Amino acid sequence: MADLPGYLHACLNTGKLASLAILVSGGIVLQILACALYNNWWPMLSVLTYVLLPMPLLFFAGSDDSIFSESDNSWVNFTKFLTGASTVGGIAIPSILKHAGVIGWGAFAMELSSYFVFGMAVICYLWMSGDDDYSIL
Repeated sequence: MADLPGYLHACLNTGKLASLAILVSGGIVLQILACALYNNWWPMLSVLTYVLLPMPLLFFAGSDDSIFSESDNSWVNFTKFLTGASTVGGIAIPSILKHAGVIGWGAFAMELSSYFVFGMAVICYLWMSGDDDYSIL
C-alpha cells in the first residue's frame, strides 16, 4: 500500500476505524437489547467481565513484552492467566444465568452474540495495530 496516494491511504484508514467503531457499537446495542427486550437486567452482569478484561494487561504486562510471545517473567504469565479467566467469564456468566433460569434463550443468544461481536472488534483492533499508522500496542 506504499504506492497509494496519501488521500486514498487516509480514506482506507478512516474506513478501518469506522468499521471498528461500528463493531463496538453493535456489541453495546446487542448487550442493551438483551436486557431491555426481555425486561430483565441480569444479563448486564457480563459487562463486568468486559470492564475487567483489560485490567491485568494494564497493571501487570510490561510495555516491552508482547502478550503473544513466550516469556519467562512470572508477572506476564500471571497476566495471561487472568486475562484468559476473564475471557471465559464472558461466556460463563450468561451460561450460568441461563442454567439457573434467570434469563431466557433470547437474552442468552443476544449475550453470546454481543460477546462474539466484541471479540471480532478486538481482533480487528489487533489487526489494525499491526499497521504503521495504528501502532498503539
